[in-house]
Amino acid sequence: MRLTRVHVEASLSPGAQVSLPEDAAAHLSRVLRLREGDACVLFNGDGQDYDATLTSITKREVLAQISGARAIDNESPLHITLLQGIARGEKMDLILQKATELGVAAVLPVDSERSEVKLSGERLHKRLAHWRGVVVSACEQSGRARIPDVAEPQPLLAAAAALPADALRLLLDPQGTHALKTLAAPTSRHVVIAIGPEGGWSPRDRQALESNGFQGLQLGPRVLRTETAGLAAIAAVQALLGDL
Repeated sequence: MRLTRVHVEASLSPGAQVSLPEDAAAHLSRVLRLREGDACVLFNGDGQDYDATLTSITKREVLAQISGARAIDNESPLHITLLQGIARGEKMDLILQKATELGVAAVLPVDSERSEVKLSGERLHKRLAHWRGVVVSACEQSGRARIPDVAEPQPLLAAAAALPADALRLLLDPQGTHALKTLAAPTSRHVVIAIGPEGGWSPRDRQALESNGFQGLQLGPRVLRTETAGLAAIAAVQALLGDL
């Protein structure tokens, strides 16, 4: 039986006793109805899973004793960054969840000319915390012990200019001149995939990306929605160059 994995934002080590986060504690004790003596797995994003046993369950706190640590080697050999035009609500959640399951290393949300979602101030901080929670939950489910970074949203041009110089940069575009099979073999293991928001990239957005080394890439003759495009591109790149 597969054990429940729980993310804990704390240093973990064999022999330590850990107080579980409130949401995780409630899920284990009230939803799954685990009891003292039951096993679970903890992780904090350091690349290891920590085998643990619940030692105390009260209304105020759930404690777990760590018995051992195991290195988890299921990260993709590709370092994939998804440069994603911010999408609305559940669409963005879906993108983050499935991109994490497919093995992305980082997600870089960007403001573009046709973005329908504009975030600032407290709303931005709440949305960013929510997005990072979605990614953590996807790691719990998919067995990843490294948590993809979700950066604070920034303007498209600034995000594109700050990318590693040696990355293979792909701009998903129905009019793109390249197909995956015609791309030259990358010289690095870092791949950046740029996906527009619901309204797509504007001509100025596309020009900005191309001026920063992005190659237009098409995935077949059909137009894909923003919540489909990135996931399809990640899966295709993983199949050709990664671990799918």
